[in-house]
Amino acid sequence: MNMSVLTLQEYEFEKQFNENEAIQWMQENWKKSLLFSALYAAFIFGGRHLMNKRAKFELRKPLVLWSLTLADFSIFGALRTGAYMCILLSCTTN
Repeated sequence: MNMSVLTLQEYEFEKQFNENEAIQWMQENWKKSLLFSALYAAFIFGGRHLMNKRAKFELRKPLVLWSLTLADFSIFGALRTGAYMCILLSCTTN
């Protein structure tokens, strides 16, 4: 089997991705990450302080659903990445 002709099916959003535009946006907006990180930390620590004396939420079922969804997403990403790496490695060894 000729491995060099194998390719992954590209999704529409992958076909439309403009790498140069993404790099330019990241170079122009990297400072925003510092602002968002500070806001996130303030939200987490401020929220803990505000919720310290309140009754706990019963979130076991939503967290199980979240964990299963995250696991599915991770498995899909691992399989897709693994298939991509397999194709890349096969192409370079021939």
